[in-house]
Amino acid sequence: MEQALRAGARGAVGLSPATRCWRGPRFRSTREAQPPPFAAAGGDEEGPPRGGDGGRLPPRALPGLSGLSVSRGGPAPQSRPFPRHGHPGGAAPPSSRPGNPRASGVSKRLERKPAPVARSKGSELLFGVAPCALALARARRGLFRLFLQPSSGARRPVTGELALQAAARGVPVQRARRRELDALCRGHVHQGVCLEATPLRFRSLEEAEKPDVGDEERPKAPLVWLVLEQIQDPMNLGALLRSAYFLGVDRVVTSQRNSCPLTPTVSKASSGVMEVFDVYSTDDLCSFLKAKSAEGWEVIGTVSKPEDVENVPVISCLEFRWNKPVILVIGSEGDGLSLETQLLCHRLLTIPPGRALHPGIESLNVSVATGILLHSICSQKLRHGD
Repeated sequence: MEQALRAGARGAVGLSPATRCWRGPRFRSTREAQPPPFAAAGGDEEGPPRGGDGGRLPPRALPGLSGLSVSRGGPAPQSRPFPRHGHPGGAAPPSSRPGNPRASGVSKRLERKPAPVARSKGSELLFGVAPCALALARARRGLFRLFLQPSSGARRPVTGELALQAAARGVPVQRARRRELDALCRGHVHQGVCLEATPLRFRSLEEAEKPDVGDEERPKAPLVWLVLEQIQDPMNLGALLRSAYFLGVDRVVTSQRNSCPLTPTVSKASSGVMEVFDVYSTDDLCSFLKAKSAEGWEVIGTVSKPEDVENVPVISCLEFRWNKPVILVIGSEGDGLSLETQLLCHRLLTIPPGRALHPGIESLNVSVATGILLHSICSQKLRHGD
């Protein structure tokens, strides 16, 4: 009886293996069935499980899909092994695979590392268009090589002119990439131009007494010299030279002790003025000032706080009248004029501020203050028709 009931139930359902889909322990009609994610080429339709594995399909090998296995939810990709950086297996990590942009960028940077350029013994490297162009034009230095960065556009005529000047002087021209020039001048702003040359030296005071070429034909006019006591910053020294040259100073004299030498940085800060304007030096500044004072020169110094000065008159630079040869003495960036130098001055000048100053901001940069003082003096020279 029980067997007859089971046979009747199977007949009532009317489902055959060809028209039903197996999904775990339940059946669903073929209308609801979805095609499997991957179809086996040339295989039979998927039927019920054929084995005693608890109702799960055994893995099926699919053409072209090695390494994948079919499970209830579709094929599951196997994890790919990586050999380095903590990844097991034999494949390379993504950052080191061929064609990876990040890896190729690293290799290019390593390839572009500039090789060191051998320099002549005792030479230094000028950098910047103005210093190199004026050094080539004046030829006061020994010249070894001109380095030029390949350029285009507005800068191309400039580099072309520099190459012609170098050829006229018999100076070899070497093309160099920007990274090579950066390494040569240690990161300074070179504008694509560097010049290997011998250093410039200070000139002696004996040479300072000789008149410049052409001065004999000019009408006699009061002279103005700028004397620098222990200026140590090359940027300040370069700016001082540039202002002195522009405003008409006849000579610049520096103290040898604790003073900045004439370096390529000074030349760049002076915009090349150092290449055309002589700078003199003395190892005995006090004796030099005493000698000039005995010759009838007026020695004037500078001070930011008049209350700190004794026995020397202090006036505003606007009140100063220039009627004889004058020496303007400028002190160091931090301490100003030494007491010994102050006592050798006939007068001290101050620059009146335009407002009440906050404590701690009561002075100007030394190159800016010198430019103001020189303008107030040298403008009188222009008014007298020089």
